[in-house]
Amino acid sequence: MAGQGNSIRAIFFALGANFAIFGAKSIAAAVTGSGAMLAEAVHSLADCGNQVLLLFGLRQAKTPPSPDYPLGYGKAVYFWSFLVALMLFSVGGMFSLYEGWHKLSEGQALTSPWIAIGVLVFSIIVESISMRACLIEVNKARGEQNLWQWFRQSRQVELVVIFGEDLAALLGLVFALIAVVLTMVTGNPLWDALGTLAIGALLIVVAILISIEVKAMLIGQSIEPRSRQRLLEFLEHRPEIEKVYNLLTLQLGNDVMVSVKAKMRGEESAAGMIGQINAIERELRRSFPEVRFSFFEPDVADHDEPVATISG
Repeated sequence: MAGQGNSIRAIFFALGANFAIFGAKSIAAAVTGSGAMLAEAVHSLADCGNQVLLLFGLRQAKTPPSPDYPLGYGKAVYFWSFLVALMLFSVGGMFSLYEGWHKLSEGQALTSPWIAIGVLVFSIIVESISMRACLIEVNKARGEQNLWQWFRQSRQVELVVIFGEDLAALLGLVFALIAVVLTMVTGNPLWDALGTLAIGALLIVVAILISIEVKAMLIGQSIEPRSRQRLLEFLEHRPEIEKVYNLLTLQLGNDVMVSVKAKMRGEESAAGMIGQINAIERELRRSFPEVRFSFFEPDVADHDEPVATISG
């Protein structure tokens, strides 16, 4: 299939960065009274919880199939990713909008703005390290795609969420820094309030974009188009297959289900056909390790109706 980034590595980098930043921001917010800083502290704390949820989802997704869940628990990671998007929207975005509106009406002046600036610069550096670690994994997965194409087409949902979180966090820090600097230079607390509102709007936009991608996978999305094309080419070049009538795929977390309807070549006996299918499946799983479930519907007749159905 398409390249896979190391989601676990990216999540742990983000978790460590957000926890360190949360501590620094909380101290700075208490000292300075900055609404933008407080919004960023809450955002970092929410991100820590989000990363824990993603780790839990990835662990649950590895649960073996059962009679009630014959295709396994791979899609569990989509549920937890959707919760992360909701938290990013509510705890991060809506709280920031509330805090910004509150500061807009109160007009509270900053105290010790240099502390806030120092913490924000520190946070930008730490968050940049986390973002770099995430981009390393994203670049492994996206190939020749640009970041937007990868974001829209990737099926590695946990990496999509981490990328969105890191991007929102880094931009939010920049907004907060600009707000604090403008407030300090002009003496007008309006800039601090506007910075907080901008952070809230940013988080809500990112949360909505992530939710759209996760929703598609919750409903049941096929594998990436480029991966499906590679899989189709593999089947069409197999000597046992004369023609591929239909290819259906379903993304199940990091696992994939494949259903193939094809006209087989040569063999007309049931035993010979089973041997052909077994050979195809062995090579399929060797070439595409993500394929955990495969179902073949062979057709040896001159029409599209199958003469036998065999599941691998």
